Amino acid sequence: MTVVLTTDHPAWHSYDDGARARAVRTASGVWVLAHDHQGLRVDCVEGTEDVKPQFVTTDPVHLPPTAPPALRSGLTELGAFQRLANPWLWDAITTAILRQVVRADQARKLYRAWCGMYGTVIEGPFGELAVAPPHTEVLQLADYCFSAVGAKFHRTALRAAAEHYERHHQTWQAATAEDLVVALRAIPRIGPWTARAAAADFTGDFSIYPHDDLAVRTWAAQIAPAYPWPGKKDRSFGPLWTGWAGANRTALHTLTLATLTWGAHAQ
Repeated sequence: MTVVLTTDHPAWHSYDDGARARAVRTASGVWVLAHDHQGLRVDCVEGTEDVKPQFVTTDPVHLPPTAPPALRSGLTELGAFQRLANPWLWDAITTAILRQVVRADQARKLYRAWCGMYGTVIEGPFGELAVAPPHTEVLQLADYCFSAVGAKFHRTALRAAAEHYERHHQTWQAATAEDLVVALRAIPRIGPWTARAAAADFTGDFSIYPHDDLAVRTWAAQIAPAYPWPGKKDRSFGPLWTGWAGANRTALHTLTLATLTWGAHAQ
């Protein structure tokens, strides 16, 4: 059975032939993930293979039955899909911060510029890839370094996150998804959206993702355009979305991540 790869994270690069690739750091080394017509390949290119990247597989069979039929139908067409549970919490936090107040395409460019300038650059199967600079490096950067890549607005949040990560990352990495959200919200300039996005990326649990996110709303409206979706400034979208799943966290995870996966492929 063919399994669709979820490529919502800005580290994924797309190529003309449909191939995708990204670099990722685990506790033991740097890995290159590549996906093309031959399937998914995972190779350690720096460090050791002791800690391998892990993927979370999701099946649309778990979509909430009360969701609009057109939405369910569109998402079911995806079939089973898998997403990398980001093995590096610091990267998940960095990514969420760099997504603050900018559109998805801008955030993607900003993230890649940030990693390419200050992170670790390696040669992938289709070209150069990069992973984010560690928190220790971020703490050493001068103010102008943030401005040089367009991250002036994000400077204080990145520095505050790096300082808190230095003190608490071991506890955070062992926390539940819900507790991680609470812990991240204690960082200055980290609000509920950023905390939930980072925790979902790291744990792979999208039942805690910010469900009224613009991306979720945009793709849902494109999948089921005839449904009377709430307007952009209408705050009823979140309760509507979570209400279809009720107390079933697997259903909420599936609904949200399937929608983001659909959107990544629609682009």
